[in-house]
Amino acid sequence: MAEELPERESMEFDVVIVGAGPSGLAAAIRLKQLNEDLSVVVLEKGAEVGAHILSGAVVDPSGIDALLPGWREEEGHPFKTKVKRDRFLLLGASGSITLPNFVMPPLMNNHGNYVVSLGNVCRWLAEKAEALGVEIYPGFAAAEVLYDDAGAVIGVATGDMGVERDGTPGPNYTRGMALLGKYVLIGEGVRGSLAKQLIAKFGLDEGREPQKFGIGLKELWEVSPEQHKPGLVQHSFGWPLDGKTGGGSFLYHLEDNQVAVGFVLHLNYRNPYLSPFEEFQRFKTHPAIAPTFEGAKRVSYGARAISEGGYQSVPKLCFPGGALLGCSAGLVNVPRIKGSHNAVFSGMLAAEKVADALAAGRAHDEIAEIEAEWRNGAIGRDLRKVRNVKPLWSKLGTLAGIAFGGLDMWTNTLFGFSFFGTLRHGKTDAASLEPAADHKPIDYPKPDGVLTFDRLSSVFLSNTNHEEDQPVHLKVKDMALQKSSEYEIYAGPSGRYCPAGVYEWVEEDGTEKFVINAQNCVHCKTCDIKDPNQNINWVPPQGGEGPVYPNM
Repeated sequence: MAEELPERESMEFDVVIVGAGPSGLAAAIRLKQLNEDLSVVVLEKGAEVGAHILSGAVVDPSGIDALLPGWREEEGHPFKTKVKRDRFLLLGASGSITLPNFVMPPLMNNHGNYVVSLGNVCRWLAEKAEALGVEIYPGFAAAEVLYDDAGAVIGVATGDMGVERDGTPGPNYTRGMALLGKYVLIGEGVRGSLAKQLIAKFGLDEGREPQKFGIGLKELWEVSPEQHKPGLVQHSFGWPLDGKTGGGSFLYHLEDNQVAVGFVLHLNYRNPYLSPFEEFQRFKTHPAIAPTFEGAKRVSYGARAISEGGYQSVPKLCFPGGALLGCSAGLVNVPRIKGSHNAVFSGMLAAEKVADALAAGRAHDEIAEIEAEWRNGAIGRDLRKVRNVKPLWSKLGTLAGIAFGGLDMWTNTLFGFSFFGTLRHGKTDAASLEPAADHKPIDYPKPDGVLTFDRLSSVFLSNTNHEEDQPVHLKVKDMALQKSSEYEIYAGPSGRYCPAGVYEWVEEDGTEKFVINAQNCVHCKTCDIKDPNQNINWVPPQGGEGPVYPNM
């Protein structure tokens, strides 16, 4: 079939950027600030900029300060709610303990940060980029990396449109376009499909610890004025998770009576019967949490994987012809639940080194300067201080892990050293899952439709849409293995770890059949991470499809 396809049309640029998130847009803006004559294009798979952006989000504005000095004096910026109060809770089954702020490491203080919709931040950054002459193409999913004969990256190709479910061109078939650049920057977000390929092809993770992940689930609510406390940032851990399962939760009070509630569960959990979505719903019923939502209305829902490996898991950032940016490189500060500031810094660093390379007449080579400098800059300083928090939590459990992790952050902050050195993560999140025979099923309560909800009504609020006639974008490599292992050994955890009801095991003709409801997919990538056999590969659907998050 490939021989019959028409040749791709192509466009050439100085720099091609994949992903209109904070890192990609920061790179585009910085490139134009340095040289307005550079041709820069940004591809975004969402229907609009910000459509696929999901984050808490309490934003550390240090990255924006560096990129756009003076932004605070401008009208129309999205940073409307400054953090006024931090609160930390340890939840038990029926009560809670408020941890005094003075015991928390200074880096956990949110003074000077903002509660904001990261999607709206990206929409604002996109306006800044376009005003500088950056071309932004939303609705175009980068589906393939293009290489020259020497193996260097020379561009990306967008996915073909109008392909039938069986993979053949349909009546509205349109060939994808090749966007060629002297350098290509990859800012797809967590577990990006192209970044995954590039890491494998160029061995960018050699000598690094395995990347670790969490799944973040979030709802946006309109609450009653009596329950609204603008600028309150509340983090909690403990119930409903047991002491061996890592995770935490948040309540962020924005403007206009809006409250973002979220739940983060570390994907190295062992019990295949555990459901992150159900744990999130259960969390909201806690006596310290539920009163916030009395008389409230849920307005949006979404889910997204989070990179949690940190300092020791960051792959080599540069490869022949380009570099990884932001969450594609895993630059999240886990205890702070923040990554957008590092994403902006990574975009700026890459842009500055790429601009220097272009000015020197270089193209398609490896810009080693990016790799040489990030650990000694703002990103490295931020991640190094917290490098042991995740492995300590994983090894020691919640209470001891947080206690020793807090101590480690104090010593790193005050004295620049750790009693633990740099700890290793060990096995991947997929390898952490244990057979169902070693665990008991979990009986989750039914949703009440007021405070707790089911998956399908939640997916509806994410505005997710996919054409049903296209090929399924969740590729199962070996369906027999899925049956013999994922179902028979692990009791079908895909139906529980997916927060959107994509996967089901249904009985058909006396045997269990694996059903993929791809139209429900919110692009969280959890299946690509947690499947115990790494048997599911997430690839982009047609451009513009997936969730459309308004203010997430």
